[in-house]
Amino acid sequence: MLSIVVPIHNEEPAILPLYDRLTSVLEGLEKPYEIIFVDDASTDRSFDLLANLVETDRRLKVIRLRRNFGQTAALSAGFDEAQGQVVISLDGDLQHDPEDIPALLKKIDEGYDIASGWRKDRLDNAMTRKIPSRIANWLMAKASGVNLRDFGTTFKAYRAEVLKDINLYGELHRFIPALASFYGARVAEVPIRNSPRASGASHYGLSRTFRVLFDIITIRFLLKYFTRPMHFFGALGLGSVAIGGAIETYLIIYKVFWGRDIVIEHGPLMVAGALLLLAGIMMFCTGLLGEVLIRTYFESQGRRIYAVREVRTRREPQVADGAR
Repeated sequence: MLSIVVPIHNEEPAILPLYDRLTSVLEGLEKPYEIIFVDDASTDRSFDLLANLVETDRRLKVIRLRRNFGQTAALSAGFDEAQGQVVISLDGDLQHDPEDIPALLKKIDEGYDIASGWRKDRLDNAMTRKIPSRIANWLMAKASGVNLRDFGTTFKAYRAEVLKDINLYGELHRFIPALASFYGARVAEVPIRNSPRASGASHYGLSRTFRVLFDIITIRFLLKYFTRPMHFFGALGLGSVAIGGAIETYLIIYKVFWGRDIVIEHGPLMVAGALLLLAGIMMFCTGLLGEVLIRTYFESQGRRIYAVREVRTRREPQVADGAR
């Protein structure tokens, strides 16, 4: 079964054309499917149109959020509701062609866990979208270790079990392949068409690119130090204590053997050394607290730090009753 998850926000003109194209493509696949629209508190008639469609199509489900939570939350709501073994997400503004769904499914059938769309020929403005996006995608690839050329597109296909290992917060939906790779998911990239926006204005702008930088730092920390925060904070603390201790040791020797007034001659340096010592101790304490919290997280929720792809055992030969 396929589950199609479409987050929308004020996409009234695109609702009916998108629904028609989706149903046409999905019926051609000859597989059972469901379509889940998640209305992220639209202020136009998007929800009314979807509510009317629900009355005519039992395979359609509409989720309406109480307020505008953002795209990550809308996707998470759709993923939680999805019943299919394969989940496909795409935007509701017709910039993603439903006709590309078979190409994504082909990669899933080949054994990949995630098929990620790649807008090979982008139609966006070069200065405000294309160039910043290329820089951000390069940084994301380096930070996450997942070699994708387009993290930003929502158009992806997932095996359902992969999504169960991922909790989404903030604006981390673009990092799902990177988060899934933490549990060993196999990711493939599929070229998709990038259609011009039919109507309305984009919800993305240049300012959003800067927020991506904070997400990159977050994902780098999560992927490398999530289960061992002491390795991160401990290294910073050790460096800080080493530098601060060296400064204070030098000043003590300077005071004892040369009898100089270090407060007057090297007051700022002495304060800097003391601050570095304190900062190092705080970093160590933060690392220890992080270790306690991460253990509480895994143990209280029964979560595992690993993911099993499959288990095989040797089958015992069958023995006929008459041969016993």
